[in-house]
Amino acid sequence: MVPLEYLLKFIGEDAPSGDVTSDAIVPDVICRAVIRAEQEGIVAGLLEAAALFSHFSVDVTQDTCDGDTVKAGKILLSLSGEARKILLVERTALNIIGRMSGIATQTRTFVALAKAENPRCRVAGTRKTCPGLRALDKKAVALGGGDPHRWGLSDGVLIKDNHLVLVPIHEAIRRAKAASMYRKIEVEVETADDALAAARAGADILLLDNMTTDSVRYTLHELEQAGIRDKVTIELSGGITGETIREYARTGADVISLGILTHSVRTFSVTLDIQK
Repeated sequence: MVPLEYLLKFIGEDAPSGDVTSDAIVPDVICRAVIRAEQEGIVAGLLEAAALFSHFSVDVTQDTCDGDTVKAGKILLSLSGEARKILLVERTALNIIGRMSGIATQTRTFVALAKAENPRCRVAGTRKTCPGLRALDKKAVALGGGDPHRWGLSDGVLIKDNHLVLVPIHEAIRRAKAASMYRKIEVEVETADDALAAARAGADILLLDNMTTDSVRYTLHELEQAGIRDKVTIELSGGITGETIREYARTGADVISLGILTHSVRTFSVTLDIQK
């Protein structure tokens, strides 16, 4: 779970001076409430929501687990505590669960599509996350069965097109290897020739970016002919959708990374109902 201090910033954003409506009209009473799913899908963010409620002295019973498949109407969390505290946390908790569950549900769909064509193919996220929410977005991808990919610029070497404008591909790989022998070197390429050059220079992962499926197959064929296909991991990215992922998986790629998992989130519908 992400640190509580991280989550409390969201409460501070929503209620910097408290909940003026509830503080004004809601009496000092104890009540019960439940959070329910309003659709079928993969739930995520329950641990984070529970931690927030618990911080405000609300008793929480978790009725399902992060990563589970649920149907509409399923109770996710049962709550008991001060009404004003439940109302204070309500929207933040629902936003977290809704966003994370939306990501997890979409990820699970893409994983199933890819593996139906290529059981060895992994689906990964990208750094196209909402600023400030990366920890939650990446966790949701993992709960949906995807690979979160690198968490940020500090985690892994990924030599991209703008790097290669400034430094030739062979020199970029040489410098990356000189900087650390413990990190894998990934290089973004857009042609078969660049893929061959990067692989021969010692890249561990080739990111074939914005290639058609025919171009991907040709590139893999050239790597096989050169005897170096098995020495590199092949990742595909760029414009791949739910309509095209199966075709890309059939190429024999090892990984398909998709910004759509986190940059185009369809919120999973959840609701909180207070019970008298």
